[in-house]
Amino acid sequence: MKIWAPIRSLALAWACVLSMPAQAELAPLKTVAAVDVPRYMGTWHEVAKYPNWFQKKCASSTQATYSLQADGRVQVLNRCKTDKGEWSEALGAARQIGGPTSAQLKVRFAPAWLSFIPMVWGDYWIIDLDPDYQWVVVSEPKREYLWILSRTPQLPAATYQALLAKLDKLGFDLKKIELSKP
Repeated sequence: MKIWAPIRSLALAWACVLSMPAQAELAPLKTVAAVDVPRYMGTWHEVAKYPNWFQKKCASSTQATYSLQADGRVQVLNRCKTDKGEWSEALGAARQIGGPTSAQLKVRFAPAWLSFIPMVWGDYWIIDLDPDYQWVVVSEPKREYLWILSRTPQLPAATYQALLAKLDKLGFDLKKIELSKP
């Protein structure tokens, strides 16, 4: 029985460690109050992002072009240059969740015939937006993905630093942010 006491104590200690939060609980992520979808259309250049698996082939010139379709959905064309200088493209769709000015969208890049499967749709939340629609910050509720986009390939340094300060206050890990190559 004496052998089991230390094992039991160790198990209890691990249970306590595992039940502690890794960091302070973050407030739920909020979106901007409203988005004028037609005004949002056009090309956005990626300035910075959290690295992710589906953009590993992108070496430079990452951009997204949004086009409003007749049915109210949005066509999304993501493209970037690979390390070989070739363009790589992904065509997708987006739809608003909520009302006509909602800043919460769902996007998918899976084939249209899979649209009925909820898992193929990802969250696309506009969490900060320039009043003149010159830059935008996009994420999702869990803060696992993050993009800073601009109408131009680069943002003024002061604007970028101000966005980083806002993101820090929102609980984003600034060490994970990777600048994109124009």
